[in-house]
Amino acid sequence: MTRRAGCLGALVFLLLLVLGLLVVVDRVGVGIAEDRVATQVAQRGGLAGPPEVDITGFPFLTQALRGEYRDVRLQLTAEQLGQPAGTHADVSLRGVHVPLSDVLSGSVQQIPVDRVDGTATISYALLAQQLGGDTVLAQEGDGIRVTRRVEVLGTEVPLTATGTVRLEGGDVVIDVGDASAGSLQVPDAVLRRAAGLLDLRYPVPALPFGLQLTSAVPAADGVDVRVEATDTVLSG
Repeated sequence: MTRRAGCLGALVFLLLLVLGLLVVVDRVGVGIAEDRVATQVAQRGGLAGPPEVDITGFPFLTQALRGEYRDVRLQLTAEQLGQPAGTHADVSLRGVHVPLSDVLSGSVQQIPVDRVDGTATISYALLAQQLGGDTVLAQEGDGIRVTRRVEVLGTEVPLTATGTVRLEGGDVVIDVGDASAGSLQVPDAVLRRAAGLLDLRYPVPALPFGLQLTSAVPAADGVDVRVEATDTVLSG
């Protein structure tokens, strides 16, 4: 009985050891693959540099053997996107098809992707530059608060206005509504005219992966532009 128990214990230990080794191999494999995918995505997506890549799902090895990755997440900086500072994007490539042999040999010619979705964030500092001066933008509930010193009746006053954010074609549009000049008494007609100086239209630069803009909403750090694409092939 003691001998049997000893054999069983040894078998359990061996199985745990094998499983542990498989987990280690899996994690090492995913790390190598993430580096390779980052390089290929940068080349095929026209990026200025390899992005941070996270291949989700466990185990990784079964995905690699199939040559299909369920969800590959990318964090793209302004530099990688070739866009002005203050822009960044978080993108998920869902259903990425790359044969393991191509990845290992570095002979990937194209990367078919079933669906791409994510968010490109345009910082408030970048948008404020479009209006110039001392303009400051910030989120206010579901809208935007805009502050800037403007000339009203020959005097510079700090103007504060609230507005809405929308997407029109490839442009982020901020339409300003109510405005106030603090404690100064300024005629409403003059305030409305001054508030018109705070309206903003920002053309969103072209994004990689054939991404299309779908909506724009204010967020804590900037305007979040939702993006998506289907049946995309990254090639270059």
